[in-house]
Amino acid sequence: MNDISKKNKTHSAYINLSLCILLWASIPVVSKKILVELDNLQMLFYSTILSTLVLGILAILQNKIKAFKEYDKKQYAVMFLLGFLGNYLYYVFLYGALGKTTASKGFILAYTWPILVLILSFIILKEKVTLKKIAGISVSFAGIIIITTRGSSIDFTLTDLSGDIMALSGALIFALFSVLGKKYNFDKTIGVFIYFLSALIFLIPTVSIFSEFILPSPNILPWIIYNGILVNGVSYIFWFKALENGETHIISNLLYLTPFISLIYISIFLDEKILISSVVGLIIIVSGVLLQYLNLKK
Repeated sequence: MNDISKKNKTHSAYINLSLCILLWASIPVVSKKILVELDNLQMLFYSTILSTLVLGILAILQNKIKAFKEYDKKQYAVMFLLGFLGNYLYYVFLYGALGKTTASKGFILAYTWPILVLILSFIILKEKVTLKKIAGISVSFAGIIIITTRGSSIDFTLTDLSGDIMALSGALIFALFSVLGKKYNFDKTIGVFIYFLSALIFLIPTVSIFSEFILPSPNILPWIIYNGILVNGVSYIFWFKALENGETHIISNLLYLTPFISLIYISIFLDEKILISSVVGLIIIVSGVLLQYLNLKK
């Protein structure tokens, strides 16, 4: 690969990651708006319906109907497994954890997944793990702790074991989903469509057993549409394109900008103030990212 082609791929990775971060950062606001009327399973169910539909339409518009025939049963089985992991099981664990523990603690534990992506990339993808990579992502994670605990990280304790385990399990599941998605490298639109279709198949009996089917009101419908089409839908294409074209450790590190962007959204839409500790946390996160570009010498 020549330098120009490599540079274009890098630029593409950062653009896709930026779009992904901007969308995922809105999750707290979207969830707050929707969960006023629906429970977590109902929210996930309606969002997944829209995500499946929009990815199916994208596949048609991109003339990829014939491309579906290029995959065999074994490959589709892998896609359905990935959908079960990243689009169904991850959210079941995440929402379950947030229901048992505080939002800040659950968020910290859930956001260990970028670190786990780095570890699993070393194990599964045989990518090189260096001291610089570990140091950079550890510094950024320290920034996320400061943001989510509002600077009182000394008060962070694991008080609810079941909730803590669910949050960490969700983190491990999404990290595994991301690394396997990069390893198998299916067509992005087709792959993500099958992922959401798989999740929808599992959600139907889940909602039937543990919740109920009710129609959302017009008040929250715009938020459900936004969440289903963009936040939980198209964003997955951006994510896997970023992983495909970028350095895994840098991509994982930059994801720690998401919580700070979330605070900006929360300030705008939910009228909550941004604290000094959040700004300090952002500076630390950026420092961890910049550490990836330094040439450490003995």
